[in-house]
This record gives sequence, structure tokens and C-alpha cells, in this order.
Amino acid sequence: MHTILPERDLIAASIEGMARAHNFDGIVFMCSCDKIVPGMLMAAAALNKPCLFLTAGSMIPYEAPEGTYVTPDLKESIGARNVDKISEETFTRYRENICNSCGTCSMYGTANTMGVFAEAIGLCPIDSTTMLFCSNTKYKQARDVGERIVTLTKNAVCFRDIVTEDSIINGLRHIAATGGSTNAQLHVCALAKVMRMNLDIGRFDEIQRNVPCIAKFKPSSKYNLYDYYKAGGVGATLKAIRPYLNESCKLAMGGTIGEYLDAFCRPVNSEIIHSCDDPLYPDGCYAVLYGNLAPRGCLVKKSGVVPEMFHHRGPAVCFDSEDDLRHAMANKEIQPGCVLIIRYEGPKGGPGMREMSIPAAMLVGMGLHTSVAMVTDGRYSGATRGPCIGHVSPEAWEGGPIAAVQNGDMIEIDIPHHTIHLELSDEELAERLKHIKRPENHPATGFLKTYRKVVGSVATGCTWLYE
Repeated sequence: MHTILPERDLIAASIEGMARAHNFDGIVFMCSCDKIVPGMLMAAAALNKPCLFLTAGSMIPYEAPEGTYVTPDLKESIGARNVDKISEETFTRYRENICNSCGTCSMYGTANTMGVFAEAIGLCPIDSTTMLFCSNTKYKQARDVGERIVTLTKNAVCFRDIVTEDSIINGLRHIAATGGSTNAQLHVCALAKVMRMNLDIGRFDEIQRNVPCIAKFKPSSKYNLYDYYKAGGVGATLKAIRPYLNESCKLAMGGTIGEYLDAFCRPVNSEIIHSCDDPLYPDGCYAVLYGNLAPRGCLVKKSGVVPEMFHHRGPAVCFDSEDDLRHAMANKEIQPGCVLIIRYEGPKGGPGMREMSIPAAMLVGMGLHTSVAMVTDGRYSGATRGPCIGHVSPEAWEGGPIAAVQNGDMIEIDIPHHTIHLELSDEELAERLKHIKRPENHPATGFLKTYRKVVGSVATGCTWLYE
């Protein structure tokens, strides 16, 4: 996990290098998983050649006797097994069946969030991401993409003819309206940096905050990605937030967003895809919080948080790595009501800004997500739900205030008011920060040594080869 986020830029740079070396005329990007989609988007922006994206389509969910299960359910089952909520036999069955077919995991994690984002900005055919990998429609879609890239190349229709600042705003508003992964902040901001567009975490919040959240999917609800497709798909969610979109933005497959929505006529399941008049949340799925613990901001997916945890105050329990936290959780040492602090897991501190996905899922599986919050300068998986606050900036490695928190310090989190506060005077906080020492068990070797030196801010996407 230390290398996954750094590899996004490696993916982008290796594609850019290969395409330039061979002087490609046009490119079809075939992508599905978490860092591959944003890496390819960054490469496409840097190359500015005729291009189209095609994702694999979604995995068939596992139909267990207890219900329908997908990838994040397995992670949460680790916690459930840890407190004997499920048997070893049941856990083994989940483990053996959870990746039930080809295709992308049937949840609205980072991979599918960014796949849907590619659709909303006009580069990928609508519903490429949500339809089943094995459907006849996917085969036809692949043929259509093959034919269309020839036309785009002959007519010299390039990436930046399709993708503009307005279309990026459309894409961001759409994933906020559908409960996307918090990792989207890193990837959308990184893409914007390659495009020389001014977009940091603050503007990210401003853009998404005024659009209603009209749908959410696993892990934040019971609906999987194929349920999304059957409910009307991306066309239906785009149409639901039509007043918030720039309809003149172009689609690489032809026409504009507005023209596509004029022609959209699929039936829509209103229990899954709500309208703007009946939203799940009135102001996007994300919340950027500020305070003396995170002066430059931190991020939570509020659509994955139970309402009773929108406001939480509790004593800090501090860990200097994810590994230390997982050990404590495995030994059932976490008490209800606390605020778990996981630091030195930021882009430089980790290094690599690891996902706290397994401890976050264990928290849910252990039933603690209704009483315990997690705060980290690392990040979370798109498979995460619960009161999990990440991207704390400045990070501990850079001397951020999170490094000064001590066990027992009271922390107050207020998601509706976008604040996070360490109950400590400015003088005491400044005095503590004078005595902070970095832990010695976070080595950076190989290319991560360079990454630690040059990686940019969380606020602008943690780029390092595109700084």
C-alpha cells in the first residue's frame, strides 16, 4: 500500500513516455482499477491526443445465503469475525467467493468513482462502468469505441477539445451527487494540475457543496453497482442533477451532455436514484473540515457516516502507524467514544499515504462506527464507510498539529459546521510542536525516497512526477 498512490504518477508517466516514443496518433485507454483510471486520465491530459476510455464493467456480486455481498463486505467481516459476530466457516466462505467474476468490484469505490467521472467529463461511453462486464451491451460498446476513435483521430479531436474546466466541474458535481470515494479529491485535483487548472481541496469543496446527493451505493448503502445500472445508470443520475451541469460540454462519443439527456429515456428507480427535490443530503457527499487539528483541511465522506456521528467529541487514542492501530484492534483494545488518531501515514510520512481501509472496515464490523471516529493524515479506501476523516493537512511528518496530539486530549468533530478542533490552547499546541520527533520506523527506500522529497500537497492531489 505504500507504493499504490505513488504508482498513479508512474502509470501516467510510463504511458506518456510510450505514446510519445511511438508517436501514437490516437489512443484507447482500457482501465478499471483504482489508480489506473486517474493515472490514465493524467496521461491523456499530458498527451492531448485523440482518445477514448473504456472500463471493464462491473463484477457479478456474490449471492450468499445471507444476502448479496461485494468487496467491502469482506473487509468489514474481518472486524465481525474478530468479535465473533460471524463464524470462521462463514468468513472463509466470503473470502473464497467475494471476487465472484471478472469486472471491477461491484461497489462505488475509487475505481468506479473515477470510471463514472470519466463518463461524466465526456471521455468514456455512458454506463461503461456500471454495466456487467459480460453483457452483450459491453461488447457492442467496445466495438463502438473502436470505430469512434478512428473518427476522432482523423478529425484531430483531442483530449482538451472534450475535457475543459466546465466538464471537470460537471464530473466532480456528479460524483459528489452519487456518493463517490474520498480518493476522488486526490485524483481530480491531480488531473486539474496536469491541465494547469486551479483546483485545490478548498475549491473542490466549493464546487461539490451546492449539489444535492441523490444516490449512494455500497459501501454506503445496500445497493451495488449493478443495482445502479438497473436503476437507470449514469444517465439517470446525470439527469437528476441536470440543473447543476453545464449542458454544452462535449461527449467524445458525439454530441453534448444536454443532447444526451434530451434523448435519455430509460426507466428510473426512484428508491435508488432520488431527485433534487428529494435528496439524501442537500449539499454533496463530501465535507472538508478545518480547525486547529487540520489548518489546511481534511476530508470525510458524510454520506457514509451514520447521522448520530455527524457531531462527536471524545478522547484521543494515538497511533504512529496503521500497523499499531490494527494490532490494538485485533486485541480488542478500542473503547467506544474515543477518537482514533493515526498519523505519520501521509504522503511523506508513510511514505505513500496508505489507505486505512482494513482498520476502518474492522471498526464497522466490530460495531464501533456508531461511537468511534478515526482521524488520519493518511487516506481511506472507496470501500470505507463510517466516521473516517482523512487527508489531514499539514501531515505529521511535516510538523502538522496532528503530530502533537496526546492520548486523552479531547477532540470535537462537527461535520455540519465543517470543523475539527483539538481542545488545546494555541500556546500549548505550539509548545508541544517544538518537541516533536519523527518516528524511526517509517523508512523510505528506492523510488519512495525520491517520492518523499518531491511529493506535493494533499490539497492539490499528491502529484510528484507532474509537479
